[in-house]
Amino acid sequence: MFGFVRIAAAVPKVRVANVGFNVSRMLELWRIASQQNAAVVLFPELSVSSYSCADLFYQDTLHKAVIEGLAEMVEASTGCSTAAIAGAPLWHNGRLYNCAVVIQEGRILGVVPKSFVPEHKEYYEKRWFVSGKEIRGESIPLLGTEVPFGTDLLFEGEEEIVFGIEVCEDLWSVVPPSSYQALAGANILFNLSASDEIVAKSEYRSSLVATQSARCMAAYVYTSCGVGESTTDVVFGGDCMIAENGAILERGERFLDESQIIFADVDLQRLKSFRAAEGSFADGEIRSFRRVKIFETPRIGQLNRRIDPHPFVPSKKSERSKRCEEIFSIQGAALNKRLTHIGAEKCVIGVSGGLDSTLALLAVYRAYESSGRDPKDIVCVTMPGFGTTGRTLENAKRLCEALGVDFRSIDITEACLEHFRQIGHDPSEHTTVYENVQARERTQILMDLANKIGGIVIGTGDMSESALGWSTYNGDHMSMYAINVGIPKTLIRYLVEWAAEHYPQISDILADILATPVSPELLPPSEGEISQKTEDLLGPYELHDFFLYHMVKSGASARKILFLAQSAFGSGYTKEEVEKYLKLFLRRFFSQQYKRSCMPDGPKIGTIALSPRGDWRMPSDAEAAEWIKDLEEES
Repeated sequence: MFGFVRIAAAVPKVRVANVGFNVSRMLELWRIASQQNAAVVLFPELSVSSYSCADLFYQDTLHKAVIEGLAEMVEASTGCSTAAIAGAPLWHNGRLYNCAVVIQEGRILGVVPKSFVPEHKEYYEKRWFVSGKEIRGESIPLLGTEVPFGTDLLFEGEEEIVFGIEVCEDLWSVVPPSSYQALAGANILFNLSASDEIVAKSEYRSSLVATQSARCMAAYVYTSCGVGESTTDVVFGGDCMIAENGAILERGERFLDESQIIFADVDLQRLKSFRAAEGSFADGEIRSFRRVKIFETPRIGQLNRRIDPHPFVPSKKSERSKRCEEIFSIQGAALNKRLTHIGAEKCVIGVSGGLDSTLALLAVYRAYESSGRDPKDIVCVTMPGFGTTGRTLENAKRLCEALGVDFRSIDITEACLEHFRQIGHDPSEHTTVYENVQARERTQILMDLANKIGGIVIGTGDMSESALGWSTYNGDHMSMYAINVGIPKTLIRYLVEWAAEHYPQISDILADILATPVSPELLPPSEGEISQKTEDLLGPYELHDFFLYHMVKSGASARKILFLAQSAFGSGYTKEEVEKYLKLFLRRFFSQQYKRSCMPDGPKIGTIALSPRGDWRMPSDAEAAEWIKDLEEES
């Protein structure tokens, strides 16, 4: 389903060296994984025998029990399309290896030995096990058949699944085996582990897993032995987690006395897109691996994963505050560099009393504040026209006065009426001409004033407007430095809210600006109120930002974006509404590229940007037909 695959990580309750008990608990969790349509379930390191057997690993009795236990698991797997990865000690050529055993549909598909065997501090595995990192192209006799054996195995299935396996310490090595597995095409990486619990190790462990998933642009599934292991010298907590490209999707609870299993739906299409479009993944060394075909795995019918409806906005308030501070710092550093480079002291901003121009002013003000510049060199111009309301005009004036900047008001109505006369336009006809004349008149005033005082015009338009082409070409589309160009509309609201908390002298003004409907104010007001509301015309910005994120970030198809939006917003919008606005987004996004092709300089803020010089290169003549067709096929 749109590249989503369900993965499970299990921590069975174990008893040391009691193979029969351990296998029974593993089979219970395996059945649960199968019932939940998981493609693969991962068990901890040496889960069949238990990890902490120590010198019992020398005992033939234990190894006989392990083989019997694997035989029981193989028999129980007949008719089960969920693959399992179990940990077991196995003999090969007179040497004992710490192994991962892949079982599905009544067969052992392959065995991967541990590469890096630790011999430090509380770990002394080399007493029993040897490294298998040099084993390639071999097989191991198991249950009467020859099974692929080595560290050169990748397991390949339907739905674009390709997975690799490493064992515990392998992840802690300088170059983990999973790195080479990913470069060879593995998009899911499994780690069977036995990581003991000491103070602060849990945080380091999760950081390691998240980082490796990001570095490999893969899903990384990790599970470790639980509290049933021996506590002679150390305690095992049963940590388990599933990460995807740097984010922990799901994590279990440590120190449980019972078995547990966690699930996450990983997005393999998204990972494929990241590998193609981001980083230097394609330049990595590709080593030779044997491909082991697995049987068809279960497919999920309903997504079990939270899709963030506001992907540009951090979900946690603590992170949001930190993010806002960072964004203002990026904007400030960018502007100060540009001013220093061109030797200018003054900035000219058109302040309308709306969200975008408010953020631009706040960003410039903080830049001046941080660099010790005089805020009087910030020249703010409000330019009332045919659609300006008293509310926005008053908010613009109050904001500028409270910040102590140079505030000027220039009415554009007479200039626009004169221009109408010159080009023969009837001002009672509220067409695009009527609107764009005002936008271009404002831009002309700002540009000429900047020339007069030796400053630069700061653009106020945001990334959402750029995506939709919601600007007047060579009007508000143009500036000398576009400070908001990397920030989507949904994030702007949070930035202004953050500023209200940090600048109490303007918090009431900012609160009213936040409560004002988004509008270009180019059409006459209705009974003194804003008549031209952008979201009434274009649809909700939260939807358009959602569409933009998934289309540009992961190259998602129109049908997948529709599916994700329905999952993210639930009953907030009907399917028909989402589809309607998605079609509108696609048509505008494609038809308005010509504006983005000549957009002014401005700082990149997040992982998505639309600058033609950086992140987004698209022909101005590209057509949306195939994307619309894809969406209509869903209907």
